[in-house]
Amino acid sequence: MEWMDRIVETDWSRHMPQRAFFSVLSTDLARSRDWYTSLFGYRVEFDSDWFVHLQDPDTPTLELGLIARDHEIVDERMRPHPTGGVVTLVVDDVDGLHAEAVSRGIEVVQPPTDLFYGQRRLLIVDPDGQVLDVSSECEPDPEWVATLG
Repeated sequence: MEWMDRIVETDWSRHMPQRAFFSVLSTDLARSRDWYTSLFGYRVEFDSDWFVHLQDPDTPTLELGLIARDHEIVDERMRPHPTGGVVTLVVDDVDGLHAEAVSRGIEVVQPPTDLFYGQRRLLIVDPDGQVLDVSSECEPDPEWVATLG
């Protein structure tokens, strides 16, 4: 039996995640918690000395975790320089959030920019150095859309 045949016969439903969320490694959980809740309106669902779980108050499936970077559950290889992953937060008004970020002195890597695939993207840096992709929808480039067939 070929490996592809085994994949087709696999019951994937038993492996489907019930939920998924990104966790940011933080050097100061209280600071990170306050930053994310005040800028994005997250509600704190769980708050401990090693983990903070945040949820959107209107859409509970929109979740974000904050983990103390020096906690034993964080692999030692990740502690000095966390790598991998992009946090994308989709908001209604990226330009308004950009103005708020600037007024708070938050580092802006890239101001709101329309991207070809229909996303207006802002890149900002959280208190622990994690670059966040904060986006709103915009019109996609018609030439790019035409390539989709």
